Amino acid sequence: MSAALLKNPARIPYALMQRRFIAPTRAPSSPFPFLCKNLQSRPYLQLLKPREYKISPYLFSSSFCSSSSSTTATTASASLAKFGFVGWYLGMVKSWPILTKSVTSALIYIAADLSAQTIVRQSQDSYDFVRTLRMAGYGMIILGPTLHFWFNFVSKLFPKRDLLSTLKKMVMGQTIYGPAMTIVFFSLNARLQGESSTEIAARLKRDFLPTFLSGVMYWPFCDFITFRFVPVHLQVCV
Repeated sequence: MSAALLKNPARIPYALMQRRFIAPTRAPSSPFPFLCKNLQSRPYLQLLKPREYKISPYLFSSSFCSSSSSTTATTASASLAKFGFVGWYLGMVKSWPILTKSVTSALIYIAADLSAQTIVRQSQDSYDFVRTLRMAGYGMIILGPTLHFWFNFVSKLFPKRDLLSTLKKMVMGQTIYGPAMTIVFFSLNARLQGESSTEIAARLKRDFLPTFLSGVMYWPFCDFITFRFVPVHLQVCV
């Protein structure tokens, strides 16, 4: 081609113009060819495609729904089981349910009695640890085991967790279990303090009805939360 141009100099401008318009049609070479090759070979650097996220359906499920409350509570218990003390406690509830719930009730009664004595005592008065020991024994021997069997009984009688079943459990608790345990508590506590049968009967006649009416103003709210949202094996803690 060079020899042809030298023989015909008039064609030089035309050849230069042709080279000018034809040459840019070729892909320009990059000063960093290895970089362009790497960018093209890595699909995660292609920003034109948005990343897709999967949203679990459990994120929008509510534990207040009666149809899924039991499953949600079980899932929550399983997730909490990964932690140290909570996992150990849930394992004890599963392996030794009556013993674990009895000890739990005793500890709750100890804390409640010491708190009550702290509120009402004067600065110069000392704590009545004998009374605290009686409360611990009541929670350990009587309340813990009976609550275990009572909660299992009502859950089998009304297995659902809808509003109607929860109300039925609450009514049974306030008319059967609550009054019975109030009588047992007053009678046993009075007997341990040395009172006679006549004195115990007089105490029940004096204190039972006011205690029952006060409980009706408070315990139904606790029973609603317990029966509606708490798993059966953990209801003693509430």
